Amino acid sequence: MKRGTLYIQCAVVVMAVLVLVGCAGTSSRESTGEFVDDSAITTKVKSSFVADPIVSALAINVETTKGVVHLQGIVNNEQERQRAIQLAQAVGGVKQVDARNLFVKS
Repeated sequence: MKRGTLYIQCAVVVMAVLVLVGCAGTSSRESTGEFVDDSAITTKVKSSFVADPIVSALAINVETTKGVVHLQGIVNNEQERQRAIQLAQAVGGVKQVDARNLFVKS
């Protein structure tokens, strides 16, 4: 009976380790926790755009990967572009803002 209990305990430990490893991130894939954090950051950035009178939330696409916010779209002027960057940087958890693909309408 003791041997059977030991096997069951070992199996439970192995399964727990496999579950934890399965949720871990890699250099090319986010962990579950990082994905949830990034989703929250994206939501907060979009909400700040909606609340701001200068920024058009519909004109800017926001994606977050490992704390880096990527802004993409076409805005009306440089003031709107700079304000969008500023609002994104002000959100907690943002490590960097990439606005290389956020263009001013010509």
